[in-house]
Amino acid sequence: MNAPLAERIRPTILKDYLSQQHLVGPNGSLTTQLKTGMIPSIIFWGPPGTGKTTLANIIANESGRPFYILSAVDSGVAAVREVIEKAKKSDNLFSAKNPILFIDEIHRFSKSQQDSLLGAVEKGWITLIGATTENPSFEVIPALLSRCQVYVLEPFSREDLEALLKKALLHDEILSKKNVTLKETEAIIRLSGGDARKLLNILELVVLSENEENIVITNELVMQKAQKNTVLYDKTGEQHYDIISAFIKSIRGSDPNAAVYWLARMIEGGEDLKFIARRLVILSSEDIGMANPNALLLANSTFQAVTTIGYPEARIILSQCAIYLATSPKSNASYKAIGHAQQLVRQTGDLSVPLSIRNAPTKLMKQLGYGKEYEYAHNYEGNFVPHEFLPEEIKGTTFYKPGNNSKENSLKTYLKQLWKNKYEF
Repeated sequence: MNAPLAERIRPTILKDYLSQQHLVGPNGSLTTQLKTGMIPSIIFWGPPGTGKTTLANIIANESGRPFYILSAVDSGVAAVREVIEKAKKSDNLFSAKNPILFIDEIHRFSKSQQDSLLGAVEKGWITLIGATTENPSFEVIPALLSRCQVYVLEPFSREDLEALLKKALLHDEILSKKNVTLKETEAIIRLSGGDARKLLNILELVVLSENEENIVITNELVMQKAQKNTVLYDKTGEQHYDIISAFIKSIRGSDPNAAVYWLARMIEGGEDLKFIARRLVILSSEDIGMANPNALLLANSTFQAVTTIGYPEARIILSQCAIYLATSPKSNASYKAIGHAQQLVRQTGDLSVPLSIRNAPTKLMKQLGYGKEYEYAHNYEGNFVPHEFLPEEIKGTTFYKPGNNSKENSLKTYLKQLWKNKYEF
């Protein structure tokens, strides 16, 4: 049986690689590292079909290193240790060309599995290259992440995808024997969602399903042949971003029905549970905030619960959380407050902390006035005393302006009573 088109035309040297010029261009990080022969352990982070596996193969090929491959889907600690033992026995172990271990979908490795890699990476028995579609900050343990360079791969641009189509039709051993005219590319590129592998799969499907002697690829032909073979929800392509956007905006817009519909679209498409739940945690603070502080608690509990339980029962928990957040009062006051504060910090730089609220752990610091005239709030009626906590240059600046909702209106009244006319609420 013939290998898929994506495999048949997979490049083996860097100069044949399309896209990711920030990594493989003349001044790219990988280009420089391959020239010097100093290859660090690497985590490639990017959507499917952006060339992570291909780059790992090219690095091994061009650096002349032994190459071991594991998939995190079906490899356990025992498999990792077996490969490490093989690497330790390699003739290249104590040279500059130590073996490369490539782990696909490294985010699926448990903590113990990732722990089993630490010693080998630290001692130089292997150079690790991991590939992940998930944010490594969340999915790779800190100790391993600190030993790796993280390189972000972007979805292929339209120009890159068009170049890949032409390359396949011109150089592939099967497609090049057919008389194919690439007349239109809009449909095939849109259906691919920036995924090069998916693009080539669609191209092969369209060409090989045609019995005509002269094949003209048009948008209509692509939709006719490929649409029925394309899932309704593409969790790795453009729909991934469009539908999560619709989901978030429905909740922000207080429409529980639309929120549940878009949630169902993601669930039916097999979207990652933690991706959905993580966005709900962010929304609970960004769009609800102090209007209902319990929203953040529920969203965080949802994240923990669905991570533990998994599909299919997790859909119920996600639905409850989405409906709760959609029907909750809204406020972006906390979100705007930190944005305003960060902007002012960037404008004003490192303003001095007022002496009265500085830490004074030593006698010298006390002599210099650190902590002098600080008034301990709990020594006063109502556990409050007016005091200046901001630097002199920006005193009286209002960052947090309570929103117009029941909870924050009561907060506004409370703060006005405390601070009188100091802040503009």
